Amino acid sequence: MLFGKRQRTIRRIAIVEDEPLVAFDNEHMLTDAGYEVVATVDNLADAARVIQEQELDLVLTDVSLSGDGDGMDVARAAAAKNIPVLFVTGNCPLEAHALGIGCLAKPYTGKMMKAALDALDSKLQGRKVKKLPAGLSLYEQA
Repeated sequence: MLFGKRQRTIRRIAIVEDEPLVAFDNEHMLTDAGYEVVATVDNLADAARVIQEQELDLVLTDVSLSGDGDGMDVARAAAAKNIPVLFVTGNCPLEAHALGIGCLAKPYTGKMMKAALDALDSKLQGRKVKKLPAGLSLYEQA
């Protein structure tokens, strides 16, 4: 299509978030924006299961999670299947730079999340992201 919307690279997303209201808001905002939320989980064990069993285009994970493990462990599990990870957290540790595609700083709005996903989609399609949306940091991939 000459003037149609471009095809999204990111369609199927898993949310890993232990704050119920944030998880609920993200799930509904992403669904309303046309993404398929494959699963919303709050711990490493459930996230690892979803990553192994589902076809995913992106994992959104907080760094701090309930139970054993954290978002870094989620990112390692996703990396083993070549699934990009966007950290959504108040404070992204340096280790995240090697494990994720970027970080969206909390607090963020639905508009900020959608803009961040558009920027990630462009990056994943090999296009240069000219201006980063508010709150988003992108990392160079090794």
